[in-house]
Amino acid sequence: MLTPGAKSVEIVKAGLAKRQRAERRFRAYGLMSIIIGLVFLVVLFGSIISNGYTAFIYTHAALDIEFDPQVIDPEGRQTSEALASGDYDALWKSALFKLFPDITERQKKRALAGFMGSSAGQRLRAAVIANPKLIGTTQQVWLPVDDTIDMLAKGRLGSEVEFNDRLRESQGWLEKLKAQNRIRSALNQAFFTNGDSREPDAAGIWGAVSGSALTLLVTIGLSLPIGIAAAVYLEEFAPRNRWTDIIEVNINNLAAVPSIVFGLLGLAVFINVFGLPRSSPLVGGLVLTLMTLPVIIISGRSALKSVPPSVREAALGIGASPMQMVFDHVLPLAMPGMLTGAIIGTARALGESAPLLMIGMVAFIVDIPNSLTSPATVLPVQIYLWADSPERAFTERTSAAILVLLAFLIVMNGTAVYLRKRYERRW
Repeated sequence: MLTPGAKSVEIVKAGLAKRQRAERRFRAYGLMSIIIGLVFLVVLFGSIISNGYTAFIYTHAALDIEFDPQVIDPEGRQTSEALASGDYDALWKSALFKLFPDITERQKKRALAGFMGSSAGQRLRAAVIANPKLIGTTQQVWLPVDDTIDMLAKGRLGSEVEFNDRLRESQGWLEKLKAQNRIRSALNQAFFTNGDSREPDAAGIWGAVSGSALTLLVTIGLSLPIGIAAAVYLEEFAPRNRWTDIIEVNINNLAAVPSIVFGLLGLAVFINVFGLPRSSPLVGGLVLTLMTLPVIIISGRSALKSVPPSVREAALGIGASPMQMVFDHVLPLAMPGMLTGAIIGTARALGESAPLLMIGMVAFIVDIPNSLTSPATVLPVQIYLWADSPERAFTERTSAAILVLLAFLIVMNGTAVYLRKRYERRW
């Protein structure tokens, strides 16, 4: 028969085993959650990469272009205006029809003309303006095909059920040109150097990237000094009273406000009241500054709080003024954490689209912005516009633009992690 002490030991052992089993179950649930999250992440990234990597290459066809002076510059003026006004589409159409002499019907010729991309004539125009000596010669020129032909060459059009008579004809023409070594895949430079376009073969992200860069330039230029100054004042110099408590509560609340509310504020104040240009990086940067300021202030105050009081006491003990104590001793130690918060806030601003939609940055912008007041769009909005386009070729461009945006975000977050690991002091 067990003594009361032995019974207590048995009860404790039974309870301990039960707690250990519960802990193992909890660890298993946590590990399972992590695995499920990683699986979803791999599926997401795999889907984006598989849909988008082909946008970085594009199919080109080699045509023997006869740069006929009667078509390009019949008056022989040799001026930029005269060269720019030539009928360059007629040049590549003539070269294409010569490769298929058996096609004589008008309807089939029109279908064959759709084999080449809408930017083929623009490529020839740019080449002649850059080198007028091409006039009067015959050169083999690689020109982009139509976006449907490009998708056909990449095997992106799906099953045979989707093929109509025109696609079957196009596939025959494509195979014939392949047999003549007139088809190749090359880096899609237009995707990186062009602005937006209604035609997928001419659409690029450079306009959106430039707009994002100008917008972030305004955002960083305003939010970083204002946010750091506000954090230093509230944490080191502001008196503790009702007013500072109200300010702190409002800053914390602003950090949780939906981003579209800042867009409405920018529309009402910056555009309607101050009359700033709509759909410009200046207004976009001001709106994103309002959105990122609470994040920078909160992270800045947290970094200042992490500096031990002994640093402040030692600085004051050797005769430093409160201003010298803050700017010569406390702020340098807190700066890595403050910069980390600023970079993370800026990375969030880079991926925002909702507030920018409210100030008109959803507009179709073809030209590359060259100033803070030029009409512009940003990369997330460009992705939104392409995702809403009916052409299938825009699907891979949407995924490719997402990859570019993710690359920027990874670089910015990686920079934040590096700064924290490299300069952070542990007390």
